[in-house]
Amino acid sequence: MNTSIEQIKKEIAVDRQALLTHPLYKKVERLDQLQLFTEQHVYAVFDFMSLLKTLQQLLTCVQVPWVPVGHPNTRYLINEIVLGEESDVDEHGVRRSHFEMYVNAMQQLGASTAAIAAFLEDLKKGMLIQEVIKKHVEHPKVQAFLEFTFEVIATQKAHVVAAVFTFGREDLIPEMFMNLVKELSSSHPEKINPFKYYLERHIEVDGDHHSHLAIEMVTELCGDDENKWREAAEYAKRSIQFRYQLWDAILALI
Repeated sequence: MNTSIEQIKKEIAVDRQALLTHPLYKKVERLDQLQLFTEQHVYAVFDFMSLLKTLQQLLTCVQVPWVPVGHPNTRYLINEIVLGEESDVDEHGVRRSHFEMYVNAMQQLGASTAAIAAFLEDLKKGMLIQEVIKKHVEHPKVQAFLEFTFEVIATQKAHVVAAVFTFGREDLIPEMFMNLVKELSSSHPEKINPFKYYLERHIEVDGDHHSHLAIEMVTELCGDDENKWREAAEYAKRSIQFRYQLWDAILALI
């Protein structure tokens, strides 16, 4: 593997391990606690999709008339990820984005989707994302998590967005949490199974195939530019720290 990628992994290792062993995972023991978890975590699924589509905008042509943009291999990498994230199949074989799959799983769980629905409705009306966050997201640490994401997007630096997307969003579900969901599923199968499917699909697709594509994308975007690698490492580290704060917020609510 690229030595600069290894260096980023080394720089974020402590923060990443802290995230994977966050006390939140041991506190989600009941269905009502899992419902509370999803009502806040859904914003992380939304922000993942926002980072993804920003990369597609930066690395491919999404305007008409079309002109070739960027490097063909980088275009392939991001379009391959978009295909899987925006039009995967749910447990019934129905095409859905991973976000829509998650919201559907929330509904099956009995979690409230009112806040995220109102959040999206105001975005569709053209309200600025910063205003929507302040209006609909109550906990300051959840607000800060989302504001950081859109600070990253505002840089319009593809290598920065790709680093946050790759190291701050992928492959961050510990086995402990999966075991808990499996235990809950055994007692509430009709409620938990769609969420269990989402997590398993996320690990299968995002944690394996897509993570390799994303690392290759960061490698191509940073190239031999030491400044880009330095920025990529800095933002990757910050993204994990903001995710830790998100977990803190959910733990406090639970």
